[in-house]
Amino acid sequence: MNDWFFPRHRLAQEDWETVVGPDLDGWQHTGLRVASLDGGTVELPADEVERMVVPLSGAFRVATPLRVFELTGRAGVFDGPTDVVYLGAGSAATISGSGRVAVAEAPTDQVLPDAHLPAAEVPLEIRGAGRSTRQVHNFGTPDGLDAAKLIVCEVITPAENWSSYPPHKHDEAGPTESRLEEIYYFEAAPTRGSTAPEGGDPFGFFATYSSPAGAIDTAAMVRTGDVALVPYGYHGPAAAAPGYDLYYLNVMAGPGPDRAWRISDDPAHAWIRSTWDGRFPDPRLPYAP
Repeated sequence: MNDWFFPRHRLAQEDWETVVGPDLDGWQHTGLRVASLDGGTVELPADEVERMVVPLSGAFRVATPLRVFELTGRAGVFDGPTDVVYLGAGSAATISGSGRVAVAEAPTDQVLPDAHLPAAEVPLEIRGAGRSTRQVHNFGTPDGLDAAKLIVCEVITPAENWSSYPPHKHDEAGPTESRLEEIYYFEAAPTRGSTAPEGGDPFGFFATYSSPAGAIDTAAMVRTGDVALVPYGYHGPAAAAPGYDLYYLNVMAGPGPDRAWRISDDPAHAWIRSTWDGRFPDPRLPYAP
């Protein structure tokens, strides 16, 4: 098994179907929790951890000792942006509702106030062109919610398109690159407007490979609930197979003092960005409710 790829349920703990955290050898700066609820609850203990609560499907209530947030959520990850909640370090919370919910985490001793970002205010970006077009929801980047360390966004790649491309890295600190761990949480579904027969198996592909910072080799078919970790190395592409749309939630944080996403493309493939100039984005995007 690849040390940095985890099929759904392999990271299950108690009420959570997925838990990424410091108990994983070599993992320090980011965390992720995913739960499926049917009217039940999950608890987030108070700790030196900041969090963002992201409804994947369904609606949720996030209750802290001082405030209650009602998250309208959405039908699913391919139905446009969702409202999200930021919980500052030291905040305990109870999440209740029905659907699937993700919680992005990063350890920090800097305390910022809790905050709610409505779906209508989520910065939506159409990135790339042609078959490299993807839709990005930047709710947890510096353009969205404030945070101490966390950088969180989600990406929709329609069937037959590529994203996280050209392959890039962010594993060295410097003026042109940030040192950031990254989590990819995936979902896949029959492409919008289609109906897959019973027994259909939505999937995509994801790859990472080594950089001077370390050896890594992931080449995986990815399905709903799978997680790929990127401690270092070049990562991409993420490719949506014909007939299936691909989604991923990205969680990033690192040891540096600034909250910034600075990347270096693989020099062998960086030229591909210039091929987007003058080309139109995929007309299927944006996906909205």
